[in-house]
Amino acid sequence: MCGIVGYIGCEPAGPYLIDGLAKLEYRGYDSAGICLNDGKELVVKKAKGQLAVLKEMTDNGKSLSGTVGIGHTRWATHGEPSDVNAHPHLSESGRFAVVHNGIIENYQQLKDYLISKGVVFRSMTDTEVIAQLIEFYYHDSLIDTVIKVLGKLEGSYALGVISRENPDEIIAVRKESPLIIGLGEKENFIASDVTAILSKTRKIYRLENNEIAVLRRDSVKIINTDKEEVHKEVETVTWDVDAAEKGGYEHFMFKEIMEQPDAIRKTISPHIKNGRVVLDEIKLTHEQIKSFNKINIVACGSAYHVGVVAKYIFEKMLRIPVEADLASEFRYRDPIINDKVLTVVISQSGETADTKEAMKEAQRRGSYALSIVNVVGSAIAMESDDVIYTWAGPEISVATTKAYSTQLAVVYLLALYFGDILGTIVPDEYKALINQLESLPEKVQTVLGHKERLQYLASKFFNSKDIFFIGRNIDYALSLEGSLKLKEISYIHSEAYAAGELKHGTISLIEQGTPVIALVTHEELIGKIVSNIEEVKTRGAEVMCIACDTHPEIKDVAQTVFIPKVCDMLLPSLAVVPLQLFAYYVASLKGCDIDKPRNLAKSVTVE
Repeated sequence: MCGIVGYIGCEPAGPYLIDGLAKLEYRGYDSAGICLNDGKELVVKKAKGQLAVLKEMTDNGKSLSGTVGIGHTRWATHGEPSDVNAHPHLSESGRFAVVHNGIIENYQQLKDYLISKGVVFRSMTDTEVIAQLIEFYYHDSLIDTVIKVLGKLEGSYALGVISRENPDEIIAVRKESPLIIGLGEKENFIASDVTAILSKTRKIYRLENNEIAVLRRDSVKIINTDKEEVHKEVETVTWDVDAAEKGGYEHFMFKEIMEQPDAIRKTISPHIKNGRVVLDEIKLTHEQIKSFNKINIVACGSAYHVGVVAKYIFEKMLRIPVEADLASEFRYRDPIINDKVLTVVISQSGETADTKEAMKEAQRRGSYALSIVNVVGSAIAMESDDVIYTWAGPEISVATTKAYSTQLAVVYLLALYFGDILGTIVPDEYKALINQLESLPEKVQTVLGHKERLQYLASKFFNSKDIFFIGRNIDYALSLEGSLKLKEISYIHSEAYAAGELKHGTISLIEQGTPVIALVTHEELIGKIVSNIEEVKTRGAEVMCIACDTHPEIKDVAQTVFIPKVCDMLLPSLAVVPLQLFAYYVASLKGCDIDKPRNLAKSVTVE
């Protein structure tokens, strides 16, 4: 959520800050602002709405002078989206400016105290408290003052701080919210995400919790809250810069849909050697794997939907009870977890606040935490007991596609790896599954060839008020993701239902012309889902099906998009692609802001 950028160097800071914020738009925001030290004072420009408003206000940053500055895109938590509540925030006298990601949980108590001392606040945000505290406690040393203020704060934060009197320094702090330091030649950077600095440098430091960076033009020093220097290894980002650009596509989402075959290949290929799944990066022993009597999966959003698919796959292939939990609910339901339970944690960003805290709760109760994460060095990756990276590359669109698909790929790898150790997969079946898994990228590529068919079907449904998804077994798990993808980018009300539950109430929602998307891929239940399709058609529904090409007769039941036949375990990777394309084309036909849907953020780093 939100985005932070900062620059200190010899070039004008304004244009870089605007460009860096543009690279972070995908994270979600409702206002944006920048602050530069022009050598005399801190000059702030900020505005509600899209970054385009700020760009016009500042001539793309060129109208502001100064070679040190900070910028921010805000997603409102405390206080409505407005010019006043936008970041950066100044202290009362204008001596200090702060940008902040996260939430200060005790801000009201701190604010009340400062007001009692005569401090006047301008905004409704929790962030302004930080700027006012810095001024309230400041004497001679900004770093000492920041450390003192950190001791007063409760909650999560990534901070960028500059002062009027010192145009040669930026202070950056991280606690439970991502922040990186970019290292250049006579210039240095802070950012919430690597994408904001790729055009400037590939060398970075990743700040850990309670680390403070002091940036000057020619140096970066990292300390802890005891002012002890922390020595860190420089990380070199290996992403191709073009991977974070649209590359000729109209939207990042469409580009990322089309990148899925390659992303799945990059996730799978390194882990299959001589016909076997190899997970060298995890420390879990065979004995530990055999000792688990339950698997708990915790995640949010689309990652949770991967977890629901994984529940079906793990239980069928491993014969171990599995629970898939929304991370935000898991934390507060007093879960029955111990050292015999494996907790699988799924997060694209590795910074999802609820997921991270759910993982910690499981670990506190003795559970072993294995994470599936895309972002190297992220908080969940670092704090879990084991991590498997998905290697999806940068995913810019808020609506996940290739991250979802690569998470599914890791689920398949885990199922085969554990099943082999547990002896629940016989050798012939194991070999056949490996062969099909290796062919998965090519089959996904085949499904992408149906995009014109999906565009046509979208043209028939894009004016709908409601769209329902139905499926059984693993098809139901997948329908949850299809429904979410549609509603988050097209704003059409959509729900997913287990098809067998239609007669228990939800079929009352079906009326003449109601669109229903039916998943018809699970071999054992095709007859039953076809019966459910007939039930909704009888009540006036207009049905679109996703089915395997081994059942051409489905086209006589409804308008159908066919996918290649693979084993049931792998079908979600193929069936999700038409659902992604359908959502994309519906949103495109409606003229929606596909990559940055309203009210949403890419990385949800607050509860």
